[in-house]
Amino acid sequence: MMKKDKNRVFIFDTTLRDGEQSPGYSMNTEEKLMMARQLEKLGVDIIEAGFPIASEGDFDAVKQIAKEIKKSQVAGLARANKLDIDRAWQAIKGAAHPRIHTFISSSDIHLKYQLRKSREQVLKEAVDAVKLARSYTQNVEFSPMDATRSDKDYLVDMVSAVIDAGAGTVNIPDTVGYAIPEEFGDLIAYLFANVKNMGDTIVAVHCHNDLGLAVANSLAAIRNGARQVECTINGIGERAGNTAMEEIVMALATRKDMYGLYTKINTDQIYKTSRLLTQITGIPVQPNKAIVGANAFAHESGIHQDGLIKEKITYEIMTPQSVGISDTHIVLGKHSGRNAISHHLKKMGYNLNDEQITKIAARVKDLADVKKDIYDEDLEAIVSEEIYRGEDKYNLVYLNVVSGNVAVPTATMEMKIGDTIVREAGFGNGPVDATFAAIRKITKTNYQLLRYAVNAITGGSDAQGEVSVQLKYNGHSVVGRGADPDVIVASAKAYINALNRLEFLKDNVKKVKVVE
Repeated sequence: MMKKDKNRVFIFDTTLRDGEQSPGYSMNTEEKLMMARQLEKLGVDIIEAGFPIASEGDFDAVKQIAKEIKKSQVAGLARANKLDIDRAWQAIKGAAHPRIHTFISSSDIHLKYQLRKSREQVLKEAVDAVKLARSYTQNVEFSPMDATRSDKDYLVDMVSAVIDAGAGTVNIPDTVGYAIPEEFGDLIAYLFANVKNMGDTIVAVHCHNDLGLAVANSLAAIRNGARQVECTINGIGERAGNTAMEEIVMALATRKDMYGLYTKINTDQIYKTSRLLTQITGIPVQPNKAIVGANAFAHESGIHQDGLIKEKITYEIMTPQSVGISDTHIVLGKHSGRNAISHHLKKMGYNLNDEQITKIAARVKDLADVKKDIYDEDLEAIVSEEIYRGEDKYNLVYLNVVSGNVAVPTATMEMKIGDTIVREAGFGNGPVDATFAAIRKITKTNYQLLRYAVNAITGGSDAQGEVSVQLKYNGHSVVGRGADPDVIVASAKAYINALNRLEFLKDNVKKVKVVE
């Protein structure tokens, strides 16, 4: 269990649980492991690894993360029932620091329309759940779901009862993003004033961003005594997302004069963690995203530029380096050796084996034939494609596209499906449309295309194009990602990556949705 420190704010990261429930953010086990390793390097106090009862895939991922992660606590989510709690413990019991996080709704809205149970019934189930979880571990967290729309006195009764039952952490979720900062801060203060057995219990908050107030609400809660914040990388999560980890951490670090509090996050790992998530999911952050967006440390105004040249503090309240963003770039090319590439990748935080380094070095040399300078972002894209993808059913072999204002856009391509090479041609309204038509013919698929987006990884006309494609199948959506100096090839890679993710999705049990 965590020892309470009135000046420390614990960071509970739920990227792999609540974040992964967001449409398009589904990850396979290996991707979750890579993300968990980086979260540990980031210095996250608690990693909520998943919802073990949801599926065999989720159970296996949580179990593997629990086995590997040594410094951070590993939490498994469970509804307030024996089946969920038993399953969660089976998944996390191998962890160095396991935690069971159990929850049940507390608002009359949920009790009446969802659970269809009385307050007395739900209170008993909450207490029984905590007692069962405590029979497995002393490290138990309890959440009254939809707390911000609950009767305050009933919420006090529930919090008091679960603390008596053994919960060391009580989390107050703004499940539907309904609260505003003053109101949420007052609720936390009300609990401290009226829960007589609070003692050393850590009060946590879990805020959703439906009104764009998740970070503000979390800070208001901290001002009123909360000492754990549940958050996600890039603020991903159900609907409009969760409290963004990078924003809450840097707000506390930058405004120590206001809060006088600290976290144990290694802030120079923030940007790398954000980039890893976008590489795994294929979903980039918007350019104006605080802390990690492309424009977060960009200055175009002449007045701002003049001030920065004279003294950076005039228009920068934090340095790019403080969150792991470097103004410098490396120059690698066809003459760069494996050792040079390996050394720089280690500096970037990648510890790869010899076989992986060989793959990356070959890709660097190929890219250097068509691109003058190779930046860190280019290396990240290559690592993502070569290392972070599992065994794929579909692979691109060859693509040739003819297009123009007097030609019918035509794509001729070869793909490898399993051990079979298939060749086909497609026509469309443009080169990308023709390419996708050829892929659909070869794979005999016709999934709904929800989104197509192109982003330049670095500046310059020779920049790699980073493409994301979102496909929908049977009520589920996945995002594929591809990078290449040729944006048409990048588009093909992204579409094929999405198809491979759909194949993975088909092989896994449909997940149980949780909205906390």
